[in-house]
Amino acid sequence: MNFQQTELTSQVSETAKKFAEQFIRPHLMEWDETQAFPVHIFKEMGKLGLMGVLVPHEYGGAGMGYFEYNAIIQEISKVCGSVGLSLAAHNSLCTNHILSFGTAIQKNQWLPKLAQGEWIGAWGLTEPNTGSDAGNMQTTAVKQGDEWILNGTKSWITHGISGDLAVVICRTGAPRTSGNSTAFVVERGTTGFSGGKKENKLGMRASETAEMIFDNCSIPDANRLGEVGDGFRQAMKILDGGRLSIAALSIGIAKGAYEAALKYSQERYQFDQPIASFQGISFKLADMATEIMASDLLVWQACDLKARGLSVTKEGAMAKYYASEVAVKTANDAVQIFGGYGYTKDFPVEKYYRDAKLCTIGEGTSEIQKLVISREVLNH
Repeated sequence: MNFQQTELTSQVSETAKKFAEQFIRPHLMEWDETQAFPVHIFKEMGKLGLMGVLVPHEYGGAGMGYFEYNAIIQEISKVCGSVGLSLAAHNSLCTNHILSFGTAIQKNQWLPKLAQGEWIGAWGLTEPNTGSDAGNMQTTAVKQGDEWILNGTKSWITHGISGDLAVVICRTGAPRTSGNSTAFVVERGTTGFSGGKKENKLGMRASETAEMIFDNCSIPDANRLGEVGDGFRQAMKILDGGRLSIAALSIGIAKGAYEAALKYSQERYQFDQPIASFQGISFKLADMATEIMASDLLVWQACDLKARGLSVTKEGAMAKYYASEVAVKTANDAVQIFGGYGYTKDFPVEKYYRDAKLCTIGEGTSEIQKLVISREVLNH
């Protein structure tokens, strides 16, 4: 595998970096404090092609690959994990689900608006009582003529209130049976579809997380993605790619925390010398740098497999698991290096510390990743 960035990857990385510095950094603490979801920022990112990174040109997207996507998510997340998380969910979950399993008609209908940032996407799998236990979901879809009637509640949904369109996995068969769910597209404004409670979160506060409620919501069969009963299989494939997003998000947060700690350790003097000169600090920085590079290499390997059309189930889970845990450890050590200042909102590392934890939970907990990895290891 070639670890040298292509010119395209370098260019899009620099574009994302400049955008984050100019449009996100000045406002990130304001958005964090108020839990404001900055919709206008995503409209602007749409103009740059960042909302449809993986979508082909024919459907209004940027037509790029996972290396470029990884670079973009990292650069945005180095500045603000919340914006990185929302950008990742829009691209890799909602938009990519339609791209992967939609018909040509469905792709033409929905992808251009999503890819250009005209619409913001949501993706609904999780429910209040079924997180990892998705086979027991309670949200149902019942066929009536040429319509499907949806009932139930999805929870912890990124853009559950503000999303213009949602891909929703509903149970269409008996609980805990094989092939018991189906994927549907539901547009905002559809009767019976509404946003519910918005979560008040520890971190990632500018990324909207809310319920989606379906109350006798009627949609045409034309909004069904793929075959009846194929929803869970589709969701697992989407999560394979989505884990690369969370790995990239994790690395971005880790790099942001590390760079802040590195700079501070060289500027902060104690006993007439920079604290970076003390072994207790320099060894923390050495661990950070090593673990971040290892995370980067795991993601690059997974992106390479994805680019070649190969399975990334094991490698994606490894990258997501390791990078997310590294993000938490790096942010924790960054706060320690800052000392008392690290515990205040006047310095950036407390936000990295709060944001990082979500990476070990969202799109499959670290425990679920280890389950996936162990199954892959034992079955091969």
